[in-house]
Amino acid sequence: MRVVIAGGHGQIALRLQRLLAERGDQPAGLVRNPAHEADLTAVGAETVVLDLEKSDVDAVADVLRGADAAVFAAGAGPGSGEARKDTVDRGAAVLFAEAAERAGVRRFVQIGSMGADNPDVPGLDPVFAAYLRAKRASEEDLRTRDLDWTILRPGPLTNDSGTGHVKIADKTSRAEVSREDVAAVVVALLDAPDTARRTLELIAGDDPIDEAISAL
Repeated sequence: MRVVIAGGHGQIALRLQRLLAERGDQPAGLVRNPAHEADLTAVGAETVVLDLEKSDVDAVADVLRGADAAVFAAGAGPGSGEARKDTVDRGAAVLFAEAAERAGVRRFVQIGSMGADNPDVPGLDPVFAAYLRAKRASEEDLRTRDLDWTILRPGPLTNDSGTGHVKIADKTSRAEVSREDVAAVVVALLDAPDTARRTLELIAGDDPIDEAISAL
């Protein structure tokens, strides 16, 4: 399976690409900085240098054409302001989804964020609120598209070792989850097309990942 991943140098994406490569799939990660290519090569991924903030839909569709699935794992990242939350977490996500639609790549997994349903909670940091608004807007756009999309909303992320055990449901409590387990869940979702058109929350839990996905 060829899987094109937006935000290929991100912490979840690097783990995802390693898992896909280890099982014989062909991950291809989009990066905007050529200096990051070596990190993707080290985990077994093909690299494509392409800046989603500066590209048009035709250029992105050319990269996606022939892929079996697409994963949006990009984000403006810590230290970015409200403007980049919009251009990356909303704008780039919308562009990537439109390109997938145009390229005929039906299976589409988007990594969102818990809390995107309610970004205007009083007292939230303004930049974090802008991030949640951008995530919500990108999800609203994705739900209108003719794609077999799944939106995955993990809780607060950690760099702990993955346990292979999670809780995944339409709604969960708010709790942490490791990036390693998020990556493993994305792999499992790619293998579970019947989870299409679901918005799922993910936290650490007691269920083996395959069983948690099957239970959906």
